[in-house]
Amino acid sequence: MHHHLELIPTLTGGLAAALLLGYITHRLGLSPIVGYLLAGLAVGPNTPGFVANRELAEQLAEIGVILLMFGVGLHFHLNDLLAVRRIAVPGAIAQCLFATLLGAISGWCFHYSWGGSLIFGLAISVASTVVLTRVLADNNDMHTPVGHIAIGWLIVEDLFTVLVLVLLPTIFGEHSSGITQVLGAILLACVKVAVLVGLTVVVGDRFIPYLLSRVAATRSRELFTLTVLVVALGIAVGSSRLFGVSMALGAFLAGMVVGRSEFSLRAATDALPMRDAFAVLFFVSVGMLFDPVQLLDAPWVVAITVAIVLIGKPLAAVAIVLMLGYPVRTALAVAIALAQIGEFSFILVSVGNDLQIFNAQASNALVATAIISISLSPLLYRLVGPLEAWAIRRPRLWRWLNSRVVQPAGPSVDPAAGPVSTDLRHRAVVAGFGPVGRTVCRLLQENGISPCVMEMNLQTVRTLRQDGIPAVYGDAVHAETLRSAGVDQAGTLILSVAGITGTEEVIRQAREMNPAIRILVRSNYLREVPGLMQAGASQVFSGEGEVALSMAVAMLGDLGATPDQIDRERARVQADLFCKPTVTVEPTSPKNTDAETSATAPAS
Repeated sequence: MHHHLELIPTLTGGLAAALLLGYITHRLGLSPIVGYLLAGLAVGPNTPGFVANRELAEQLAEIGVILLMFGVGLHFHLNDLLAVRRIAVPGAIAQCLFATLLGAISGWCFHYSWGGSLIFGLAISVASTVVLTRVLADNNDMHTPVGHIAIGWLIVEDLFTVLVLVLLPTIFGEHSSGITQVLGAILLACVKVAVLVGLTVVVGDRFIPYLLSRVAATRSRELFTLTVLVVALGIAVGSSRLFGVSMALGAFLAGMVVGRSEFSLRAATDALPMRDAFAVLFFVSVGMLFDPVQLLDAPWVVAITVAIVLIGKPLAAVAIVLMLGYPVRTALAVAIALAQIGEFSFILVSVGNDLQIFNAQASNALVATAIISISLSPLLYRLVGPLEAWAIRRPRLWRWLNSRVVQPAGPSVDPAAGPVSTDLRHRAVVAGFGPVGRTVCRLLQENGISPCVMEMNLQTVRTLRQDGIPAVYGDAVHAETLRSAGVDQAGTLILSVAGITGTEEVIRQAREMNPAIRILVRSNYLREVPGLMQAGASQVFSGEGEVALSMAVAMLGDLGATPDQIDRERARVQADLFCKPTVTVEPTSPKNTDAETSATAPAS
């Protein structure tokens, strides 16, 4: 009844504590995730002071998990999974079984029921999507072979967990049954998942892009964001209610469908900023489960659980990856990236609690292990290089480790990325494809510079792609759009549209990504020029200024001024109007008396 009264304090208290402790842990060189988990402890029932409502926090956290899995699905292509199936499928299944066995044996030694021991083992075996993607992104390994293997491995683990979540109530529920009914349940679960995947991919591939294109045509950002959220939450809840699979898997499938359409980038940048806030609440809700007093009662349980997660699981993963013929560095990176537990572990715990086969000591040990392993994960990942160097210094060990490698240990190149031009001067990014953007692109191409266009009109993007010009559908204000267009690899960024909101933010982000890039900006008014230059623009072309300049040049021509005099006056007026130092004019410039050419000439 009083839930609605507690929502705002729970949300505010949880996020405020997460902000403060996340900032402190970040300054200490740890992952902010540690701060979020500690924030959960601070606002939880096991510490004095403010206590947030745990049920509400968990419900908000569930939205976080749905949006996170939707985000993972957006960037995950089926081809990525198929490309690494030879390692991800056997690797994930073997590691899950090994970790489950270790966990179940230790649970049995701690006198848990055999059902509780099994869930304890399963909870230890599954890595955290949130932490893994964060660690890979922070180390720029998301789109490398290591990243693809780790994400593929994780998806297989998630599917394995989904199967387990469907089976647990059948085996341990009130009407728990014989072997034939269990086999029937497994078959039914597989059929349900297959039907769900088929429906989502077949129907979704037709209907969702159609729906998004209709909404995108309205040019309303709110409606587009709302549509993406409804698709993500709708498919997640629908798959949970109709097919009995986890909401996380439904959200992942929804993300994959949107990711296969041309809306993937815009969906990621427009609709998912709130994902981070809800993801933080997920960690806070996990921290709230933690009871430090119980830790002192049973320190051995935590010590053994942590050892399995941080030593047993990675050793198994290294052995599997090496046996499948991959280089040592790949084995180490994948193993360490997967050495933590997270959201799926707690989903399993909550199912165990619902079935009343899990005790408080076990769930507390898992929370403690999650806090320790999540805290250490980013730090351990940085040890991959030093560990490899240590092994290289021991020739016999190095030879033995590499004995099965069938692939070259050198850096692998992603063939899908295509040939990369090393000369940045020959790569430019143009924001907007109106009359100015079109002229600029034509001039760039004529001068051997390949442009990539960022555009918010979907039809324009499709036409450009058909004409063989790289184009990105998305808003330039978002860093993700700039990165997809290749701003970090380009020599020039040209903002050809004047008056777009957030121009200064675009300039700042581009400058941060690529300090050496030349940024040419179009503005409407002269009063905007100082602010744009301060944000980091290399040159600003103002509509007012260009008109004044053209008029002055035309008038001087009528008065019979020589080309040299006109060039001198042009340089002086440009210096006055555009805050630019006076430049020495090249002898060829008398031909370029047209103001439009003067505006575009620096770009080419």
